Amino acid sequence: MIRYPSGVEIKRARNALVLATLACAVGGSLPSLCPEARAENLDPRSPERGFEIATRSDRSDRGFGDSTVRLEMVLRNRTGKEARRSLTIRTLEVADESLGDLSMVVFEDPPDIEGTGLLSHARILEPDDQWLYLPALKRVKRISSANKSGSFVGSELAFEDFTALELGKFHYRHLAEEPCGDLVCDVIERVPRYEHSGYSRQQAWIDRTVFQVRRVEFFDRRGELLKTLALDDYRPYADRYWRPHKLSMVNHVNGKTTDLLYSEYQFGQGLTEADFSRAALQRLR
Repeated sequence: MIRYPSGVEIKRARNALVLATLACAVGGSLPSLCPEARAENLDPRSPERGFEIATRSDRSDRGFGDSTVRLEMVLRNRTGKEARRSLTIRTLEVADESLGDLSMVVFEDPPDIEGTGLLSHARILEPDDQWLYLPALKRVKRISSANKSGSFVGSELAFEDFTALELGKFHYRHLAEEPCGDLVCDVIERVPRYEHSGYSRQQAWIDRTVFQVRRVEFFDRRGELLKTLALDDYRPYADRYWRPHKLSMVNHVNGKTTDLLYSEYQFGQGLTEADFSRAALQRLR
Protein backbone atom coordinates (compact mmCIF):
# COMPACT_ATOMS: atom_id res chain seq x y z
CA MET A 1 0.00 0.00 0.00
CA ILE A 2 1.36 3.40 -0.98
CA ARG A 3 1.82 5.84 1.90
CA TYR A 4 1.60 9.42 0.71
CA PRO A 5 3.38 12.17 2.67
CA SER A 6 1.27 14.02 5.22
CA GLY A 7 0.71 17.77 5.08
CA VAL A 8 3.44 18.29 7.68
CA GLU A 9 5.88 16.11 5.74
CA ILE A 10 5.11 17.99 2.54
CA LYS A 11 5.76 21.32 4.25
CA ARG A 12 9.07 20.02 5.65
CA ALA A 13 10.10 18.67 2.26
CA ARG A 14 9.20 21.96 0.58
CA ASN A 15 11.25 23.93 3.09
CA ALA A 16 14.19 21.57 2.68
CA LEU A 17 14.00 21.91 -1.08
CA VAL A 18 13.99 25.70 -0.86
CA LEU A 19 17.12 25.59 1.31
CA ALA A 20 18.78 23.15 -1.07
CA THR A 21 17.95 25.39 -4.03
CA LEU A 22 19.53 28.37 -2.27
CA ALA A 23 22.61 26.29 -1.45
CA CYS A 24 23.00 25.27 -5.08
CA ALA A 25 22.47 28.86 -6.26
CA VAL A 26 25.42 30.07 -4.21
CA GLY A 27 27.67 27.22 -5.28
CA GLY A 28 27.11 24.69 -2.53
CA SER A 29 29.74 21.97 -2.37
CA LEU A 30 27.29 19.09 -1.97
CA PRO A 31 25.69 18.36 -5.35
CA SER A 32 23.38 15.77 -3.79
CA LEU A 33 21.49 18.61 -2.13
CA CYS A 34 20.53 20.21 -5.45
CA PRO A 35 16.90 19.57 -6.46
CA GLU A 36 17.92 18.10 -9.80
CA ALA A 37 20.24 15.60 -8.14
CA ARG A 38 17.92 14.79 -5.24
CA ALA A 39 15.05 13.99 -7.58
CA GLU A 40 17.29 11.63 -9.55
CA ASN A 41 18.67 9.82 -6.49
CA LEU A 42 15.40 9.05 -4.73
CA ASP A 43 13.60 5.71 -5.04
CA PRO A 44 12.17 5.82 -8.60
CA ARG A 45 8.55 5.16 -7.59
CA SER A 46 8.54 6.83 -4.19
CA PRO A 47 6.03 9.57 -3.28
CA GLU A 48 9.00 11.69 -2.21
CA ARG A 49 10.57 11.60 -5.68
CA GLY A 50 7.24 12.44 -7.30
CA PHE A 51 6.81 15.38 -4.94
CA GLU A 52 10.31 16.71 -5.56
CA ILE A 53 9.86 16.53 -9.36
CA ALA A 54 6.59 18.47 -9.03
CA THR A 55 8.28 20.97 -6.69
CA ARG A 56 11.19 21.46 -9.08
CA SER A 57 8.71 22.29 -11.83
CA ASP A 58 6.79 24.67 -9.57
CA ARG A 59 10.00 26.39 -8.40
CA SER A 60 11.12 27.02 -11.98
CA ASP A 61 8.43 29.67 -12.44
CA ARG A 62 8.11 31.25 -9.00
CA GLY A 63 8.77 34.93 -8.47
CA PHE A 64 6.96 36.44 -11.48
CA GLY A 65 4.77 38.64 -9.27
CA ASP A 66 1.87 39.26 -11.62
CA SER A 67 1.04 38.62 -15.25
CA THR A 68 -1.49 39.42 -17.95
CA VAL A 69 -2.02 37.42 -21.12
CA ARG A 70 -4.45 37.52 -24.03
CA LEU A 71 -5.96 34.32 -25.36
CA GLU A 72 -8.11 32.98 -28.14
CA MET A 73 -10.27 30.02 -27.12
CA VAL A 74 -11.18 27.67 -29.97
CA LEU A 75 -13.97 25.18 -29.27
CA ARG A 76 -14.56 22.26 -31.67
CA ASN A 77 -17.31 19.66 -31.53
CA ARG A 78 -17.01 16.06 -32.67
CA THR A 79 -17.59 17.02 -36.33
CA GLY A 80 -14.98 19.80 -36.27
CA LYS A 81 -17.35 22.78 -36.17
CA GLU A 82 -15.58 25.72 -34.47
CA ALA A 83 -16.53 28.57 -32.18
CA ARG A 84 -14.00 31.20 -31.11
CA ARG A 85 -13.77 33.43 -28.06
CA SER A 86 -11.32 36.12 -27.00
CA LEU A 87 -10.34 36.61 -23.38
CA THR A 88 -7.73 37.97 -20.99
CA ILE A 89 -6.31 36.28 -17.90
CA ARG A 90 -4.68 38.26 -15.09
CA THR A 91 -2.77 36.48 -12.33
CA LEU A 92 -1.34 37.65 -9.02
CA GLU A 93 1.26 35.40 -7.41
CA VAL A 94 0.75 34.87 -3.67
CA ALA A 95 3.99 34.35 -1.76
CA ASP A 96 2.33 32.39 1.06
CA GLU A 97 2.21 28.83 -0.27
CA SER A 98 -0.42 27.80 2.28
CA LEU A 99 -2.70 29.86 0.06
CA GLY A 100 -2.87 29.97 -3.71
CA ASP A 101 -2.59 32.50 -6.52
CA LEU A 102 -5.38 34.88 -7.54
CA SER A 103 -6.67 35.06 -11.10
CA MET A 104 -9.28 36.86 -13.16
CA VAL A 105 -10.59 35.62 -16.53
CA VAL A 106 -12.49 38.20 -18.61
CA PHE A 107 -14.19 37.45 -21.95
CA GLU A 108 -14.07 40.16 -24.62
CA ASP A 109 -15.73 38.44 -27.59
CA PRO A 110 -18.21 37.25 -28.93
CA PRO A 111 -20.86 39.78 -27.88
CA ASP A 112 -23.14 37.23 -26.19
CA ILE A 113 -20.51 36.52 -23.49
CA GLU A 114 -18.60 39.82 -23.57
CA GLY A 115 -17.88 40.97 -20.02
CA THR A 116 -18.29 37.54 -18.46
CA GLY A 117 -15.67 37.16 -15.73
CA LEU A 118 -14.36 34.38 -13.50
CA LEU A 119 -12.55 35.36 -10.31
CA SER A 120 -10.55 32.60 -8.58
CA HIS A 121 -8.83 32.61 -5.19
CA ALA A 122 -6.99 29.30 -5.12
CA ARG A 123 -6.85 27.32 -1.89
CA ILE A 124 -4.94 24.15 -1.07
CA LEU A 125 -7.10 21.63 0.81
CA GLU A 126 -10.15 23.84 1.15
CA PRO A 127 -12.40 24.45 -1.88
CA ASP A 128 -11.18 27.25 -4.13
CA ASP A 129 -13.16 30.47 -3.84
CA GLN A 130 -14.60 31.23 -7.27
CA TRP A 131 -17.13 33.78 -8.46
CA LEU A 132 -18.69 34.16 -11.91
CA TYR A 133 -19.92 37.51 -13.18
CA LEU A 134 -22.77 37.23 -15.68
CA PRO A 135 -23.31 40.53 -17.52
CA ALA A 136 -26.77 39.54 -18.77
CA LEU A 137 -27.93 39.20 -15.17
CA LYS A 138 -25.64 41.96 -13.86
CA ARG A 139 -24.76 39.94 -10.82
CA VAL A 140 -21.96 37.89 -9.31
CA LYS A 141 -22.61 34.19 -8.71
CA ARG A 142 -20.49 32.14 -6.33
CA ILE A 143 -19.43 28.75 -7.74
CA SER A 144 -20.28 26.07 -5.19
CA SER A 145 -17.53 23.78 -3.94
CA ALA A 146 -19.39 20.75 -5.31
CA ASN A 147 -19.63 22.20 -8.84
CA LYS A 148 -15.96 22.76 -9.70
CA SER A 149 -15.99 19.92 -12.23
CA GLY A 150 -18.64 21.62 -14.37
CA SER A 151 -17.80 22.90 -17.86
CA PHE A 152 -16.61 26.51 -18.02
CA VAL A 153 -18.59 28.47 -20.67
CA GLY A 154 -19.11 25.37 -22.80
CA SER A 155 -15.41 24.48 -23.06
CA GLU A 156 -13.68 21.23 -22.15
CA LEU A 157 -12.05 23.06 -19.24
CA ALA A 158 -13.65 22.65 -15.82
CA PHE A 159 -13.78 25.44 -13.26
CA GLU A 160 -11.18 23.59 -11.18
CA ASP A 161 -8.77 23.47 -14.12
CA PHE A 162 -8.13 27.18 -13.65
CA THR A 163 -6.67 26.77 -10.16
CA ALA A 164 -5.79 23.08 -9.86
CA LEU A 165 -2.02 23.38 -10.35
CA GLU A 166 -1.24 24.59 -6.83
CA LEU A 167 1.54 22.34 -5.54
CA GLY A 168 -0.08 21.39 -2.23
CA LYS A 169 -3.34 20.22 -3.80
CA PHE A 170 -2.03 16.75 -4.63
CA HIS A 171 -0.29 13.63 -3.43
CA TYR A 172 2.49 12.67 -5.86
CA ARG A 173 4.18 9.53 -7.10
CA HIS A 174 6.82 9.03 -9.76
CA LEU A 175 5.72 6.49 -12.37
CA ALA A 176 8.22 6.41 -15.20
CA GLU A 177 10.80 8.15 -17.33
CA GLU A 178 10.10 8.25 -21.05
CA PRO A 179 10.60 10.30 -24.24
CA CYS A 180 8.13 13.13 -24.92
CA GLY A 181 8.78 14.49 -28.38
CA ASP A 182 12.42 15.57 -28.57
CA LEU A 183 12.70 15.68 -24.77
CA VAL A 184 12.83 13.23 -21.89
CA CYS A 185 10.05 13.48 -19.34
CA ASP A 186 9.34 12.23 -15.84
CA VAL A 187 5.81 10.88 -15.57
CA ILE A 188 4.23 11.57 -12.20
CA GLU A 189 0.87 10.71 -10.71
CA ARG A 190 -1.11 13.49 -9.02
CA VAL A 191 -3.93 12.41 -6.70
CA PRO A 192 -6.17 15.30 -5.56
CA ARG A 193 -6.14 15.92 -1.81
CA TYR A 194 -9.23 18.13 -1.93
CA GLU A 195 -12.65 16.60 -1.53
CA HIS A 196 -14.67 17.87 -4.47
CA SER A 197 -12.29 17.30 -7.37
CA GLY A 198 -13.89 15.90 -10.50
CA TYR A 199 -10.78 13.76 -11.03
CA SER A 200 -9.67 10.62 -9.24
CA ARG A 201 -6.09 11.16 -10.40
CA GLN A 202 -3.94 12.78 -13.07
CA GLN A 203 -0.75 11.76 -14.88
CA ALA A 204 1.62 14.58 -15.81
CA TRP A 205 4.65 14.51 -18.11
CA ILE A 206 7.32 17.01 -16.92
CA ASP A 207 10.39 17.54 -19.08
CA ARG A 208 13.89 17.26 -17.66
CA THR A 209 15.26 20.23 -19.59
CA VAL A 210 13.29 23.27 -18.39
CA PHE A 211 11.01 21.33 -15.97
CA GLN A 212 7.69 22.25 -17.61
CA VAL A 213 4.50 20.20 -17.87
CA ARG A 214 4.10 18.87 -21.41
CA ARG A 215 1.02 16.67 -21.09
CA VAL A 216 -1.60 15.80 -18.51
CA GLU A 217 -4.09 12.94 -18.53
CA PHE A 218 -7.20 13.39 -16.37
CA PHE A 219 -9.09 10.37 -15.00
CA ASP A 220 -12.69 10.68 -13.88
CA ARG A 221 -13.99 9.60 -10.48
CA ARG A 222 -14.46 6.04 -11.75
CA GLY A 223 -10.81 5.89 -12.80
CA GLU A 224 -11.47 6.10 -16.55
CA LEU A 225 -9.46 8.36 -18.85
CA LEU A 226 -11.57 11.47 -19.38
CA LYS A 227 -9.40 14.19 -20.96
CA THR A 228 -5.87 14.83 -22.18
CA LEU A 229 -4.18 18.23 -22.09
CA ALA A 230 -1.18 18.99 -24.34
CA LEU A 231 0.98 22.08 -23.63
CA ASP A 232 3.12 23.30 -26.53
CA ASP A 233 5.27 26.15 -27.84
CA TYR A 234 6.97 27.10 -24.58
CA ARG A 235 8.92 30.35 -24.64
CA PRO A 236 11.06 32.03 -21.95
CA TYR A 237 10.30 35.47 -20.55
CA ALA A 238 12.89 37.52 -18.66
CA ASP A 239 15.19 34.53 -19.24
CA ARG A 240 13.46 32.54 -16.50
CA TYR A 241 9.66 32.29 -16.82
CA TRP A 242 8.62 29.61 -19.27
CA ARG A 243 5.09 29.91 -20.63
CA PRO A 244 3.22 27.76 -23.17
CA HIS A 245 1.53 29.45 -26.13
CA LYS A 246 -0.86 26.63 -26.99
CA LEU A 247 -2.91 24.37 -24.77
CA SER A 248 -5.15 21.68 -26.28
CA MET A 249 -7.69 19.80 -24.17
CA VAL A 250 -9.28 16.70 -25.74
CA ASN A 251 -12.35 15.09 -24.18
CA HIS A 252 -12.21 11.36 -24.94
CA VAL A 253 -15.85 10.82 -24.00
CA ASN A 254 -17.67 13.43 -26.10
CA GLY A 255 -15.03 13.96 -28.81
CA LYS A 256 -14.87 17.72 -28.24
CA THR A 257 -11.67 19.78 -28.01
CA THR A 258 -10.72 23.19 -26.65
CA ASP A 259 -7.57 25.03 -27.72
CA LEU A 260 -6.16 28.01 -25.85
CA LEU A 261 -3.84 30.17 -27.98
CA TYR A 262 -1.79 32.58 -25.84
CA SER A 263 -0.22 35.89 -26.88
CA GLU A 264 1.02 39.17 -25.42
CA TYR A 265 2.29 37.92 -22.07
CA GLN A 266 3.14 40.81 -19.76
CA PHE A 267 4.74 40.69 -16.33
CA GLY A 268 5.17 43.19 -13.51
CA GLN A 269 2.07 45.25 -14.27
CA GLY A 270 1.70 46.37 -10.65
CA LEU A 271 -1.47 44.39 -9.98
CA THR A 272 -2.63 44.16 -6.37
CA GLU A 273 -5.17 42.14 -4.39
CA ALA A 274 -7.69 44.93 -5.00
CA ASP A 275 -7.64 43.95 -8.69
CA PHE A 276 -8.81 40.45 -7.71
CA SER A 277 -11.73 41.29 -5.44
CA ARG A 278 -15.46 40.79 -5.88
CA ALA A 279 -15.75 44.56 -6.26
CA ALA A 280 -13.32 44.42 -9.20
CA LEU A 281 -15.40 41.61 -10.72
CA GLN A 282 -18.58 43.65 -10.41
CA ARG A 283 -16.91 46.61 -12.10
CA LEU A 284 -16.69 44.56 -15.32
CA ARG A 285 -20.20 45.73 -16.15
